[in-house]
Amino acid sequence: MEKGNLLVSKGVTASSLLVALGIIYGDIGTSPLYVFKAIVGERPIEETLVFGGISCIFWTLVFQTSIKYIWLTLKADNQGEGGIFSLYALVRRNGKKLVIPTILGATTLLADGIITPPISVASAIEGLVMVPGFESIPTVPIVIVILSVLFFIQRFGTQKVGVTFGPIMVIWFSMLLILGISQIIEHPTVIQALNPIYGYQLLVQYPKGFWLLGAVFLATTGAEALYSDLGHCGLKNIRITWVFVKICLITNYLGQAAWILNQGQQVLNGRNPFYEMMPSWFLLVGISIATMATIIASQALISGSFTMINEAVNLNFWPRVTVRQPTELKGQIYIPSVNIILWIGCILMILYFQTSSHMEAAYGFSITVAMMMTTYLLSYFLLYKLRWKRVYVAALMLLFATIEVSFFIANVAKIKERWMFLFFELFIFMTMYIWFYSRKINNRFTKFVDLGKFVQQIKDLSIDEAIPKFATHVVYMTKANTRREIEDKIIKSIFSKRPKRADVYWFLHIDRTEEPYTLSYSVNELVDDKVIKINLNIGFRIQPKTEFYFKKIVQDLVKNKELNLHIRPDGSTKYNAEPDFKFVIIEKYLSVENEFSLKDGLLLNSYFKLKKMGQRDEQAFGLDKSDVELEYVPLVYHSIGNVDLKRI
Repeated sequence: MEKGNLLVSKGVTASSLLVALGIIYGDIGTSPLYVFKAIVGERPIEETLVFGGISCIFWTLVFQTSIKYIWLTLKADNQGEGGIFSLYALVRRNGKKLVIPTILGATTLLADGIITPPISVASAIEGLVMVPGFESIPTVPIVIVILSVLFFIQRFGTQKVGVTFGPIMVIWFSMLLILGISQIIEHPTVIQALNPIYGYQLLVQYPKGFWLLGAVFLATTGAEALYSDLGHCGLKNIRITWVFVKICLITNYLGQAAWILNQGQQVLNGRNPFYEMMPSWFLLVGISIATMATIIASQALISGSFTMINEAVNLNFWPRVTVRQPTELKGQIYIPSVNIILWIGCILMILYFQTSSHMEAAYGFSITVAMMMTTYLLSYFLLYKLRWKRVYVAALMLLFATIEVSFFIANVAKIKERWMFLFFELFIFMTMYIWFYSRKINNRFTKFVDLGKFVQQIKDLSIDEAIPKFATHVVYMTKANTRREIEDKIIKSIFSKRPKRADVYWFLHIDRTEEPYTLSYSVNELVDDKVIKINLNIGFRIQPKTEFYFKKIVQDLVKNKELNLHIRPDGSTKYNAEPDFKFVIIEKYLSVENEFSLKDGLLLNSYFKLKKMGQRDEQAFGLDKSDVELEYVPLVYHSIGNVDLKRI
């Protein structure tokens, strides 16, 4: 479900629990469709394989999902918000080597958004071949149509269908529970499979049993969503609903195991135990419910990708892109470029792999990496924010590292099945890496000067009627976050070539806070009614609307009779009541005078190419084009040395 579709109370109510079920459990909740089928595959059915598979699933859900995410990671809330960028924002001041783990974690989570929708929907639709009369129905076109419709409706918002997600997931989990119980009642001895000894026997004694961890891991692939959606459900709601969800999942897995051991054949022959457990009269209904659940799972990944890219933009990990808000509901966003990329990726996945069984072989690697990166960042949070003793943190990290490295090794074997997928992940990683580190280089060559040294010149210019007036109020966007500093390029813009005469000079600085939903400002009057600096604090989950905020600030200042703005002309006339504002944005371009090392040249040239492909500054800041003046200045990173130029 779209993150933020519903404003969820942090308290626990029947409504909030229902919303939590609808938002966060789509991915992990639809795992029974394919996990156990992937573990057994075409291997001979025997107790060690089946009981061992159940044991490994159960203890994976205990350690990875319940302990690591439900108990520990959910503690790392940033003003109530979760996700890898929220975690990074909390701990980035406590470690210098946290950028690469954050980029890796975000990259692999975004990659998951391309493979989860097709594998989930395909697993549900493939049940149709079991319905009499549909044995030969082509499932790939149906999956493509469902996914295409899902991506198409993103631009309109999903709040109208979103309210049904909770009840549908209640029906889904109830179905999992009932199907599982119906088999366990007939074969209750299957419950002993929860004993960890069976998991040990599978991994150590069963031929190539360790490599089955790649299939076992599919049972917990949705655990990251539990943390990412923290802000939209609340800690207590997630913890309470997880008890119900976990019982339903384990019961269904046990039911599948009971059916497999007692179905009378030595191998599955491609059959899916999830659907085989269903009575024939219920099969079509069960497939319909499963399809709706997988659509919800897909929606969660899509909207989660939108949220993640929006956070990446605001934390300077991704080029600025167009972000739209299709509804008035807080947090619901739509990013057209990401929607197109995910849609193309999902369609290519289903066309390439054709069936969910083939996708199972390629699934899991990305999420394993994401979980390892979360573990790394979590260790900093436990050490520096919760002040845990190092020995406790080390013990927990050793436990999770052992589990996750084992999963990683088992999933590495899937690389040959998904080699083409690595190009997509490499593209995301390099985009984030180039953008983050190139901006650091760019910022390093931004020079600041003391604004106080130019105060008299600004005052003289303001009253010099020999110079045409540029605007009544000129507003410069500045990176300077201190009261008296300003970029030297802004000073040059004011005085050089065509001086910009104005009655009032405003310098507006946007500070992206580590809290997600901050929206505040401060005002400093550097020269009485002449030079005014505003610091605008905006949370990293908020899309800026700078011009709207600025005009609101000015209105407040006039209303409160501050800075004498209420008694001076604002540039409006009897012909036009609008105040006369002009925003100036100064953009850099890469000067031809530069000489680069190979690394710096690749970084900076790639950065400026990405910048051209991304959203323009006036759009990113939320400014109307008619009120904006763009200027360009060269970036001289490493100027050309002495040139032996001779006159002849």
